[in-house]
This record gives sequence, C-alpha cells and structure tokens, in this order.
Amino acid sequence: MDHVSINVEDMDAAKEFFFALGMEPVGEAKVGGEMVGRIIGLAEPMSDVVFVRTPDGHSQIELVKHLACPDELGPHAPASNRLGLIHICFEVEGLQDLLADLRAKGYDTVGTVESFQGYLMCFLRGPEGIIVELDENTQS
Repeated sequence: MDHVSINVEDMDAAKEFFFALGMEPVGEAKVGGEMVGRIIGLAEPMSDVVFVRTPDGHSQIELVKHLACPDELGPHAPASNRLGLIHICFEVEGLQDLLADLRAKGYDTVGTVESFQGYLMCFLRGPEGIIVELDENTQS
C-alpha cells in the first residue's frame, strides 16, 4: 500500500492531528486541472494536498482539501459501524502517554481504552470525524 487519502476542510487542524500522532511531513502541493479532473471524476478540480508519513517510513497519508468542488454536506462524525472506510490503525508505543498528550491537545477516544489479545487499544476521534485506532503491543 502506498497511501490512504483523507478529504478535509481544515487542513491545518488535520496536519496538527497527524503530527500529534507522530507523523512526519513529506510534501505539499496544489493540484488540479483538466487531467486531474478526468482521473478523479470532478469538473475543474483544484486541491491543496499534503502528504505525511509514519515515523517508520512505511506508510503515508494524503490529506486533501478540495478548493473547487468542496463537499456540500460538510464533515460528519460517523459511528464505528458505518459502512465504508471508517478508520485507519497505527501501532504505537506508550499508548497511555500518547493519549495524555493527545487529550491535552483536545482529542479524545471514541470509547474506552481496552486490553485485547495482547494489545492495549482504543479508537481516537480527530478533526472532521476522522477516526484512528491506536494499538500498543503489550506482549513484547
């Protein structure tokens, strides 16, 4: 897998959230035009795009703010059982300390932190309804 793309309205809040999770900036660009429109199926698109990478360098997230053709329904916070892509998962070290830092920045868990089959895990809600799962391997 090369990357996961997440559409956002507030690019600064989205970057702040993923940086708080320990992700690193890779690059930023403005993309659009006729060819991009043919690829993504939107007429005359223009978007700000930011790539961030996991600290291990194996995965990337593409944050996209559509400047032309924005989502008219706006962001919503889906439930964990909503059909479609709902969350992405990161394996972390020091989950409780990371959560303390994230809560101090205004983020909180969707439910509770639980131990399950050798992992300490939780779902965390970020800006604009983004949900990430955080798992810490407690067997090692």
